[in-house]
Amino acid sequence: MAEDKKNGKMNYATIALAAVITVLLVLVLFNCFTVVNEGFIGVKYQFGRIVGSDLSAGLNFHLPFIEEIQQVDTREQIYSIQTNAYTSDTQTVDELSLKMNYYYDGTKLSDIIRNIGISNVETKLLVPNVAKIAKNEIGKVKAEDLVQTRSEVQNAIYESLRDTLAPSGIIVTAFAIENLSFDAAFEQSIQDKVIAAQDALKMQNKTAEKEEEAKQKVIAAQAEADSQKIKADAEAYAIKTVQEQLQNSPRYIDYLKIQRWNGELPQVVGGDVNPFVALGDTDSE
Repeated sequence: MAEDKKNGKMNYATIALAAVITVLLVLVLFNCFTVVNEGFIGVKYQFGRIVGSDLSAGLNFHLPFIEEIQQVDTREQIYSIQTNAYTSDTQTVDELSLKMNYYYDGTKLSDIIRNIGISNVETKLLVPNVAKIAKNEIGKVKAEDLVQTRSEVQNAIYESLRDTLAPSGIIVTAFAIENLSFDAAFEQSIQDKVIAAQDALKMQNKTAEKEEEAKQKVIAAQAEADSQKIKADAEAYAIKTVQEQLQNSPRYIDYLKIQRWNGELPQVVGGDVNPFVALGDTDSE
């Protein structure tokens, strides 16, 4: 009887031990895999040393308690900063808002982690370079030119940032000057200058319009003068032709009279001594 109890206790201990071992094996098995999310790259560490920096999205194996996988976001990110700057003519640019889009170069990700650290990228790479390069480029132009050529300055900053950060594994995809402003007096002077330029353009347009009107009047007057000259030349030619005909044929005047006669007889014919007066038709009785 005592032996049966002893055997029963041993069976319970064996079952319990097997259950514990099973649980431990399940835990170990689960700790052998890490899921890397889409848009991230897995970095595998072995006792703190990087042994892999290009683990793709999905289920990835690692040795439990020996290796560890951390995820790094490789999607495009946005860095924004607000600062101030000075133009070449010492005008202060207040509330200068800058925005840069970037992502990590996968081929240099392990170098970034080793030399800088993902958590230090902003403070060690972005903060000093973005502000410094933007201020340098803005300092090359006058304040008024900065307003008029904002897109060109913005593109110059983008190219400089791209070339500067690429060796460190930061790929710059876009850059924008979202806002810039000057002191109120300077902005008012720029506005007044723009208004003056617009007014001058309006006056030039009006002057051109009046010049065109005067030109059209001259053209119309010249056309009328040319028309009158043609008409006068035609009449002179007609008179000359009649005179030549009269010289060649004295009875040509009679021909012209016949051409212009309307078919009605004159009421009085004859000379002053014995005129003949037409009395009109009389009815015979």
